[in-house]
Amino acid sequence: MANIKSQKKRILTNAKAYERNKAVRAEVRTRVKSAEASGEVDGEATRAAIARIDRAAAKGVIHKNTAARKKSRLIKHLQSVQA
Repeated sequence: MANIKSQKKRILTNAKAYERNKAVRAEVRTRVKSAEASGEVDGEATRAAIARIDRAAAKGVIHKNTAARKKSRLIKHLQSVQA
């Protein structure tokens, strides 16, 4: 455990942020899985997943390149389903 007061505070705030970010990452994973599992042609689940990914990247929960990669894979999957 830290002895410095500011570091003790940082530990607490990091724990709060970790819990908040964990929920966002879990929701992103859930949306991506549901989008990949659904055999939709119109891609409503894919749009919802992409919106959630964008929101997570904007908040800094996931890196922007990670978000771009996830969106690219989702779109590629949707196109393969449509074909």
